[in-house]
Amino acid sequence: MNRARIAILASGGGSNAQALIDHFAVSAAQAGQIVWVGSNAADAGVLVRARAAGLPAGVVEDPHDSAALLQTLHALRADLLVLAGYLKLVPAEVVRAFRGRLLNVHPSLLPAFGGPGMFGEHVHTAVLRAGATLSGATVHFVDEAFDRGAIVAQWPVPVLPGDSAATLASRVLRVEHRLYPLCVAAVAQGMVTLGDDGCTHGTLGVPVPPDAPELRFSLVSDPRPTSPQLSDPATIASDVARLFPR
Repeated sequence: MNRARIAILASGGGSNAQALIDHFAVSAAQAGQIVWVGSNAADAGVLVRARAAGLPAGVVEDPHDSAALLQTLHALRADLLVLAGYLKLVPAEVVRAFRGRLLNVHPSLLPAFGGPGMFGEHVHTAVLRAGATLSGATVHFVDEAFDRGAIVAQWPVPVLPGDSAATLASRVLRVEHRLYPLCVAAVAQGMVTLGDDGCTHGTLGVPVPPDAPELRFSLVSDPRPTSPQLSDPATIASDVARLFPR
């Protein structure tokens, strides 16, 4: 089986990139392999992580230079481009070239708390200020706008009494690290695709891990759902109490 060649773009410390690196390094039978990690910041921790894993890594000198980025990706023979905390808008030419092969993870239940300026702690601060009782992580295909592409899957995370942006961020990040590699692998295997209708099609096709019954994926037929598809609140609350004890 041909393994999909995966390139990663990240701007910061790269914990989601590390989750991807670890996932695809577990077995040669995995559907994909990381072939390059790039960052717009020369001092980004993600580059240190990549080099420590023996992966090629480099700096994207001009994030707006679509021709240079495409040249790099084509030279790598990249099949998928995966954003892992990449804070720059991917040029439209790159989005078009990688349509249906370009993924991002966002720390909220999109379409809520997404868009320009909504990244990292800004997202979690906005969630708390809005008085939301539920947040989560969303994996989606990337289009020409921030956080607007068709949703692949979502995983709900509770907002607990007394949460700060930091504690909520930590809880959401834990599920990002679980959800994102599974979604990338599903796209790499062709099990999940972006259709000509702009909607997500397919299934993640993975068993629910025995230690994570709250892993309830939400493949949606509408690329911009008005609300995430979640399990009933009582079940979520039970899982939360077990997995996130106070």
